[in-house]
Amino acid sequence: MLVKFGYVAMSEKLQNASPSQTMTATQFSKLQDTEAAIRRLEKIAKSNLSNCLRLLKHNAAYDIDFFRLSSRLVPLVNHPLTEGWKYEKALMPQLKEIGQFVNEREMRIDFHPDHFVVLNNKSKEIFQRSLQTLLYHYKLLKGMGIDPKHRCVLHIGGAKEGKLDGLETFVDNFSDIPKSISQMIMLENDDTIYTIEDALYLGEKLEIPVIVDLHHHDINPSESHLSDLWERVLATWERSPLTVKIHVSSPRDGDMDKSHHDFINPERLLLFFEMIASRTKRLDVMIEAKKKDEALLQLMEHLKEDKRCIMESQASITFQ
Repeated sequence: MLVKFGYVAMSEKLQNASPSQTMTATQFSKLQDTEAAIRRLEKIAKSNLSNCLRLLKHNAAYDIDFFRLSSRLVPLVNHPLTEGWKYEKALMPQLKEIGQFVNEREMRIDFHPDHFVVLNNKSKEIFQRSLQTLLYHYKLLKGMGIDPKHRCVLHIGGAKEGKLDGLETFVDNFSDIPKSISQMIMLENDDTIYTIEDALYLGEKLEIPVIVDLHHHDINPSESHLSDLWERVLATWERSPLTVKIHVSSPRDGDMDKSHHDFINPERLLLFFEMIASRTKRLDVMIEAKKKDEALLQLMEHLKEDKRCIMESQASITFQ
């Protein structure tokens, strides 16, 4: 099984490279000239995109070709103060440069929009706001020249009226999502409400790839054993142009702590690899650890010591 590793948004090793610099609505409002305020937003966004490219080049030096981009690349998107702003046109040169770098090196990039993106809410207003956020991510990917299919990870959402109602509301709302947007979506299990089996219910019904989050599963397990669910997870990726992927983090303080540790517990991950290796050809692993790329590189040092792991690069192994 070929396994590639990636990490999230920011680097601990590369200094002064934040892709999430921002400007608040209050700061924007204090500027008398709206056009000047928009130009300032664009300057910040261009700096974020420049840092994003620096991060990708840094990753390439470590053979890391899997990366989650920050969703905060462009400040105040979809805010009433910036209504009508064609940010994607203003940022096109920077977006194209990132896309060219990613495509030339066959990197895998994606997004994980924040928890305000809720597709199973019965409020039309919340649903429409969620679609606008997904449209923003779609525009960024299109500007980069990257196929948007299966590039946005989402949680299923809330369950104010119970899990079953939450699942069925997701199904009902899904039919109202434009196809170009709905094809972006991947679903993961969460650590409180929806298990892997719940995500599989939607994934199988709506043809959405399902991502296993190991940490979430350990805290909020399905009734069925993960080994018995893995074939179903794989099947949800059969229509995807991308490799099946999982999320990995470790609890910070005790087995049931939902907070992420600075680093990754290699033993837990190796147990999972052992369980699925005979049934899986390729796997991409997104590391969700506080120490970002440092956590990835430390994990690789641990894996080097395991006889079942053959090092293919600084950020990939064959597990046998």
